[in-house]
Formats: sequence, structure tokens, C-alpha cells
Amino acid sequence: MKAWVITFVDQKGERTSLSLSAELEPSTEEAARLIRSHLYPVLGELDLNDFQDRETSPTAKWLKEQNGVEITAITEGP
Repeated sequence: MKAWVITFVDQKGERTSLSLSAELEPSTEEAARLIRSHLYPVLGELDLNDFQDRETSPTAKWLKEQNGVEITAITEGP
């Protein structure tokens, strides 16, 4: 498995990073779900049915529009 680093700007405007182990590079949606469960543990399993089939990355969109959280990079870690 490879290590991946997901960098994002949180709701306070601070650059933050999370690590993830996966064989393939995570998609923006997968990264957004990891960030959501990190920042909002209670909402970790929230179903975004309202966006289903209308958005390619509903969790990423929700994080950005509702919380000001934006993914800036997904890179392979050390």
C-alpha cells in the first residue's frame, strides 16, 4: 500500500493535512469523505441523497459550500 497525503484548507483558513494508506490515489470524493469524518465525526456517515446523481463529488461540494473546507492537493506521501 502507498501513503497518500490529502492537503486541505479548513474552516478557519488553516492548511491541514491528513494521511491515508491506499493502493491507488484517492478520488476527490474519497478524500472529502475522509476529511468530513475527521472534522465532523458525528456526520461521518451522513447520506447526501439530495446531491445524488447531480454532483460528481457531493461530499466535496458540501464541505466547500457549507463549511468553507477545500481540498488543495492529493499527493503521494513519503
